Amino acid sequence: MADPEGALEARLGAYRERVEAALDRLLPTARIHPAPLHEAMRYAALGGGKRLRPALVYAAGEAVGAPAGALDAPACAVELIHAYSLVHDDLPAMDDDDLRRGRPTCHRAFGEALAILAGDALHALAFQALAAAAAPEPAVRLRMVELLARAAGSRGMAGGQALDLAATGRTLDVAQVEDIHIHKTGALIRASVVLGALAASPVPDELLERLDHFGKVIGLAFQIRDDLLDVEGRPDETGKRSGQDRARDKPTYPAVVGLEAARERLDDLVSEALATLEPLGPAAETLRGLALRLAYRRA
Repeated sequence: MADPEGALEARLGAYRERVEAALDRLLPTARIHPAPLHEAMRYAALGGGKRLRPALVYAAGEAVGAPAGALDAPACAVELIHAYSLVHDDLPAMDDDDLRRGRPTCHRAFGEALAILAGDALHALAFQALAAAAAPEPAVRLRMVELLARAAGSRGMAGGQALDLAATGRTLDVAQVEDIHIHKTGALIRASVVLGALAASPVPDELLERLDHFGKVIGLAFQIRDDLLDVEGRPDETGKRSGQDRARDKPTYPAVVGLEAARERLDDLVSEALATLEPLGPAAETLRGLALRLAYRRA
């Protein structure tokens, strides 16, 4: 009997191993000057995690026939951007967290100043990885750099963070909450999907648009699920503060529309995402499974 969940686990495990090996090669070792900075960078980027964004790069690339070797650089790049964002999110001026994934946060382990610099250096290394990759061709890599820069910048993740900070203590409507989610979390998830597809260049515009829409939809679903987990609570081993505490600080989807409506919106988004992938057929099976994993995860 087929075991689709087992097959997905095996595939995601292979993606994690591949991107972690690639990150290990890419990150300067702690023996290279300036050693403390490189140690902090490796601590932040190699300290575990689900590697969901690189998995989206690999799964989307495979769905459209991208060669595996062309996917490592964009997979590393999105994970480095994600790692830098977590280092900065944990700082006292932001979320002020002491633990991440059961370990002291980067600023607790290395001090605030070095943690800020480690985040800065991880951010820069992401673009270096894309620019220096052997494949795909230079014009496509330039397009990837532009895409990732937009997703990470003021029109994407950083802009979403600014909107989120400004929303603290305010009452928002559902459109405003979705706007924050689409930028703060969704932009990098969306970029991960498109970066994977671009590695198969040339890719028909219709297919790129379809995958871009999939990424946008599943990125919003991911954050709505995150909001639901903030209400429902998370396992202690995540090292996060209680969801209830975080939910009181900032507007969340369930706070605006209610728990039941938030769950219904999540289901609708998942259905839309899966329908978007229908023309890709069996080639997108891992991408479908990953979409369900992102939207219905328990932590």
